[in-house]
Amino acid sequence: MEKNYDPKIIAFCCSNCASSAADVSHRMKKTLPENVKLVQVPCTGRVEILHLLKPFENGVDGVYVAGCQEDSCQYISGIIKARKRVEHAKKILSELDIEPERIDVFSFSAARGQEFVDIACDMVERLKTLGPLPKKNNP
Repeated sequence: MEKNYDPKIIAFCCSNCASSAADVSHRMKKTLPENVKLVQVPCTGRVEILHLLKPFENGVDGVYVAGCQEDSCQYISGIIKARKRVEHAKKILSELDIEPERIDVFSFSAARGQEFVDIACDMVERLKTLGPLPKKNNP
């Protein structure tokens, strides 16, 4: 493990519950780690496998999806679709000899600002333990 390694992380956040939780965390004066980049999406159900895997190709160390709780998704089944796609992406990463723990999905209620920040910090720690994404030597 590298000493001063700060993993790059992309977090796809739904524009409803997860983004509201992010706003609550901001009002609580809780800050996300600087190396976590939030990408707001209308619904996590719109995040396709390509969106989940492309960041790894671009040198990102980890990805997670933050969406609504299943019983409060404005689009009914968005987080369920996201969970299935993340599971599929994990299988693809495994086949590429990349740790599947580098990708995950989380559900939030809109009021859970502290939990929103805690998840981001947990992902940073998880990725620090895994270390940088190995660079592939292309011929």
